[in-house]
Amino acid sequence: MKRTIIGAIAGDIIGSRFEFDRHNIKRKDFRLFAPRCAPTDDSVMTLAVAQALLESGDRPEALGACAVRWMQRIGRSYPGCGFGGRFYDWIFAPNPAPYQSWGNGAAMRISPVGFYARTEEEVKALSRIVTAVSHDHPESFNAAEAVAMAIFLARQGAHMEAIRARIERDYYRIGFTLDEIRRSYHFDVSCRGSVPQALEAFFESTDYEDAIRNAISIGGDSDTIAAIIGGIAAAYYGVPRDVADAARGFLDERQRDMLDRWDEFIRAR
Repeated sequence: MKRTIIGAIAGDIIGSRFEFDRHNIKRKDFRLFAPRCAPTDDSVMTLAVAQALLESGDRPEALGACAVRWMQRIGRSYPGCGFGGRFYDWIFAPNPAPYQSWGNGAAMRISPVGFYARTEEEVKALSRIVTAVSHDHPESFNAAEAVAMAIFLARQGAHMEAIRARIERDYYRIGFTLDEIRRSYHFDVSCRGSVPQALEAFFESTDYEDAIRNAISIGGDSDTIAAIIGGIAAAYYGVPRDVADAARGFLDERQRDMLDRWDEFIRAR
């Protein structure tokens, strides 16, 4: 399963019980799913972006308005899913406007763009449109595009080292290993403080599950880091059927319906 956003959603669900420094686990030997797992704002906004792409279709000029409409429509149905304070206000604002956020929310919801786009130019254009509706800061534009581009390149069959080279040339010079940061890394919701870490977790992985375990093992904003890497790893490795099925079990009927509509659409695209 290589073109489904269940990879990002599963990463979010797996990471949900490890979020925040007090819950971080800092190791790789843990159960992937447990009763305390749940989809958070990462999953909710990923589904919203997917629905916006479905509605706007091949009309990029309509995507921004569709993104706002779907983020608010779905977000208001799940007010307790973990939104940050400023984004919560944006979700419920009568006339939502971007607020110069550099938070990692820009990167955690972007995976549908990477799966949808047909060209690198489209990756860049759609990523910017989706991001600009709330997170109109250069760091957010850079982070969202980096994640979407990594997914797109993985879909095209690029090898790991080629994806790394592109990321380090155009987006982030990572310059660390997971072992080097694991002990000192802590909760950080900024793009610069979490997206390079998620990318390195992917670059050190051997399969989808290993990528998720890498993400959780460094701690920090675990659900978001795992959601980011989950989308990239899904495009590169595919998502094991048992992981996808387990993740679906944590979604409600409405969320599963949105996921199914996306999967049906993307298979035909």
